[in-house]
Amino acid sequence: MSTAQGTPVLEVDKLEKTFRLGFFGKRVYALRGVSFRVEQGDVFGLLGPNGAGKTTTLKTVLGLIRPTSGAVRLFGEPAGTPQARRKLGYMPENPYIYQYLKPMEFLDLCGRLLGMSTSDRKMRSTRILERVGLSHALDRPIGKFSKGMMQRAGLAQALLHDPELLILDEPMSGLDPIGRKEVRDILTEERKRGKTLIITSHILTDIELLCDHVAIVNDGKLTASGALNELLKPEVRRVEIELTGVSEALRAIVQPAAVEIKEIGANLRIVVQGEQEAQRVVREAVSHDAQIVSVTPHRETLEDLFVRNAMAAHQEA
Repeated sequence: MSTAQGTPVLEVDKLEKTFRLGFFGKRVYALRGVSFRVEQGDVFGLLGPNGAGKTTTLKTVLGLIRPTSGAVRLFGEPAGTPQARRKLGYMPENPYIYQYLKPMEFLDLCGRLLGMSTSDRKMRSTRILERVGLSHALDRPIGKFSKGMMQRAGLAQALLHDPELLILDEPMSGLDPIGRKEVRDILTEERKRGKTLIITSHILTDIELLCDHVAIVNDGKLTASGALNELLKPEVRRVEIELTGVSEALRAIVQPAAVEIKEIGANLRIVVQGEQEAQRVVREAVSHDAQIVSVTPHRETLEDLFVRNAMAAHQEA
């Protein structure tokens, strides 16, 4: 059953979670009033430093822990109900898989737990293992898998029953660059099929390539949420200019303006702050008969946004 039109796939509303720790039951706040929505077909990134509350949020969404206050709804249903769980696939950060099982045996077990028929289990398992790049290891016990292969097996079980919502906790962990590219391609294919994805990752370049929307959690509080292209500052922050044939006179003029300056063979690479300063350096270079090899503007990245939010949260604390 698909999500009703206008109903978000996930709605987190003023979510709070506290734990009691130690002999005296000291109260620790894991989440403080977190709210966000994930619409159908979105690829949503949930970001934050270690201990910020990402995993607690995911476990609450999955119905593995109960919120202290607030509400979580999946497909319009309360989180944790059988109706909601049937529509989602989950890949934990560190998948625990029975070590003695082979990939087909593991997926057959998962399929049986999901109530899939024998023919569906066999057909889907074969297809999914090929998609995640494990068809060469069908006769190998999972206990002999590398970290990257274990991640692929975890992704395979999340995809097995063709869920409407995929929740992936650090799906790129342990993968080499080729493996990351292959997993990104799989997730892009799922998005094209109309699936909704929620991803946490410390590899921010992957999030920037995949996600439409992000939410950043710091110290249990939501510090930023929205469309990625709206959260990132559009203006040019720094400009990298590479010149050749630089005279001593030109060097003396541009050096005070440079944030960074570096010799690269016969060339001089200058990094300046802002577009206006870059235009001035280029004009000076032309008037001093230097050749312009390249001019590269650098706009704010997701990493810049992440660091900016982390610093702001630290200052508030």
